[in-house]
Amino acid sequence: MLIKNFIFNPIEENTYVLADEDSKRCMIIDAGCLFPDEKEELAKYIETNGFVVDRLINTHLHLDHCFGNRFVSEKYGILPEAHENDEQLLSMMNLHSKMWGLPFDEEPQTLGGYLYDGDVIVMGNIHVKVLHVPGHSQGGLAFYIEDGGVLFSGDTLFYESIGRSDLPGGNQEQLVESIQTKLFSLPDETKVYTGHGRATSIRHEKEHNPYV
Repeated sequence: MLIKNFIFNPIEENTYVLADEDSKRCMIIDAGCLFPDEKEELAKYIETNGFVVDRLINTHLHLDHCFGNRFVSEKYGILPEAHENDEQLLSMMNLHSKMWGLPFDEEPQTLGGYLYDGDVIVMGNIHVKVLHVPGHSQGGLAFYIEDGGVLFSGDTLFYESIGRSDLPGGNQEQLVESIQTKLFSLPDETKVYTGHGRATSIRHEKEHNPYV
């Protein structure tokens, strides 16, 4: 299992490429690439390593996590997948981009399928379990790889912090409950790749996160 992290767009969102080195297949988690050079950087990494892109999955559909969905969809012939409760956020991408002063003026990419709590995505030797963790958004998801001891938390859990709950679909109590029941029940040694900022671990957040 190989994980590559890219930091894209002015909001410094973490885009991940998760690859199975044996089968040379990969999936993209949260395509936040906005500018041409960011899109080129992502595509060059995939091409250089000879990966075949299997899936494009979103932890949630706030604009900074899906700027690049149309690019990835058109380049690799796949459609993004996310929780259906976030689908309505796509219709607000252009409005929110203008509010934030970001140069996004294309038609948001529609979803090709939904992901639900308990789903398992299989890619080669990698099994990714889908966890529904509403609170930052109503369709918030986290992706857990038990065999690898890895969690992609999106904007639900950060290093010594948690996601915002003042955006559309946010709910503070629900967010904390999601973390306590879904994420803090995972093994302490689980490494957490977050939607922004540095990686952390479940143990560290249990011991040092002041918001949970």
